[in-house]
Amino acid sequence: MALREIRIIGDPVLTRTAAPVVRVDEEIVRLARDMVETLHAAPGIGLAAPQVGVGKRVIVVDLSVGVDQDALHILVDPEIVEKEGEAVCEEGCLSVPDIREKVVRPYRVVVRGLDLEGRTVEIEGEDLLARAFCHEIDHLDGILFVDKLSALKRTLIKKRLKKSTAAGKA
Repeated sequence: MALREIRIIGDPVLTRTAAPVVRVDEEIVRLARDMVETLHAAPGIGLAAPQVGVGKRVIVVDLSVGVDQDALHILVDPEIVEKEGEAVCEEGCLSVPDIREKVVRPYRVVVRGLDLEGRTVEIEGEDLLARAFCHEIDHLDGILFVDKLSALKRTLIKKRLKKSTAAGKA
């Protein structure tokens, strides 16, 4: 396993639709394990393959941030097959550092995908787990959480990010 570089807003890989996985092979298993290690090191609760520069439909979600092995979800080619309710909550993203904003998401979702053995699995998530699944699946479609905000908020965030990037280079 290896830590991978987390791509930051502005990197074109984050705006592209990720390709479906043809089959779960050693490369995909290695990618998923690297993503878990990278997620826990960050630390964060979710990571999508485009965030580590790989245009494949793979996500990892772990609300326990590595504390509870049973809380870890690794999904290949995930899709939301059911959603219900609505919740507004603050979100952040490893690819959009130091920015947190309120985003509307479904309160409950059912997600279907493949596990690392290539078997179809369905996972029901509510509240934060549902939010994390939606957030990571959005990444697979080239959508960042800031894309769900008003144009004014997006403009303000871009200015803030430019300012912090310029300060980091000074």
